[in-house]
Amino acid sequence: MIEINPRYCKSCGYCIRFCPKKVLAMGDERNRRGYFYPVTANAGACISCGICASVCPEAAITLPGKGECDNG
Repeated sequence: MIEINPRYCKSCGYCIRFCPKKVLAMGDERNRRGYFYPVTANAGACISCGICASVCPEAAITLPGKGECDNG
């Protein structure tokens, strides 16, 4: 399952845009720096591919239990 650390997110939206299963959506809460951050909108569709984590420029997304992301 995807873990998002809102403290690091800058609301770029790459994770949402590149998720092949449309698991993430932009949330309506802001982090301390004033950025909206993504939330899991469709957790059941997640295939743990790791694309969201690999495209995040702020390293705000992790997939626990998965070492290096193998993208599939």
